[in-house]
Amino acid sequence: MLNLERLRTLDALARHGSVGGAADGLHVTTSAVSQQMAKLEREVGQQLLARNGRGVRLTDAGRLLADHAAKILSQVEIAQSDIEAQRGQVVGEVRLAAFPTAARGLFPAALAGLRAEHPDLRVRTTELEPESGIRAVLRGDVDLAVVLDWSNKRLPVPGGLAKAELLDDAPDIAMPADHPLAGRTEVDMEDFADDDWVSWPEGEFCYEWLMFTLRSKGIEPRIAHLAGEHHTQLALIAAGFGVCVAPRLGRGPVPEGVRLVPVRQSMRRHVHAVWRSDADRRPSIRAAVGALRSAGRALHATDS
Repeated sequence: MLNLERLRTLDALARHGSVGGAADGLHVTTSAVSQQMAKLEREVGQQLLARNGRGVRLTDAGRLLADHAAKILSQVEIAQSDIEAQRGQVVGEVRLAAFPTAARGLFPAALAGLRAEHPDLRVRTTELEPESGIRAVLRGDVDLAVVLDWSNKRLPVPGGLAKAELLDDAPDIAMPADHPLAGRTEVDMEDFADDDWVSWPEGEFCYEWLMFTLRSKGIEPRIAHLAGEHHTQLALIAAGFGVCVAPRLGRGPVPEGVRLVPVRQSMRRHVHAVWRSDADRRPSIRAAVGALRSAGRALHATDS
């Protein structure tokens, strides 16, 4: 009989494409992955991995078994969901991911609510950018990810994932206090066509959104500085090195010398949770979504 944990290792290898990636995804050592695969090859009596330069690749038999492993593991997930749903108790472990400002803005209140209402549920969290969060959910590395898109640029959500809206986040433009537009009550993005911009790092979804938004208005943005942390972006603004988009979720204290002005257009950052559809009936997933929504509603109440 095929061993489920070894099938899980093969599935991780197929998804990550390397022994190191599979080890990271499974939170084990590379030697443990190699040992599990050697045992699986002995079980099936066929070679599942072949050398490929410095790495490995799946053989035809390996790919065939990996396809079956994915289906088996999905069915196990459904069975676990059904058992949890029948029992109706929020217990066990749930693994959550969120992009950094959502982790800062939502997780403390959401986790406190889960601990108070479901003390037998263990919650593990990590920070991941939206696209990485979706990949982690698809791979099974996390159970639920908090991700985002913008009203004018959507983040594709692959099939097989369920989705729940959590909140809409309004952005401001952060500028030095002595900027010519600092006295405005509202601004447009195109008002800053001649300014330097402080942006998220290249390759991140919000960087791509900023470039798309400004170019759609006929502006070729001058990206002067890249910083992943909002605190770093705002510190650069305070020192007079440009302007940036500053969403409100998880923003925290604003440095002295920075002026925040709302964007006039109905531009919003949509924040939502995604999880695998085959885990949809798990009470722990439903509890996590409910706690995140409650945290989002509390933030809106504070803002208003």
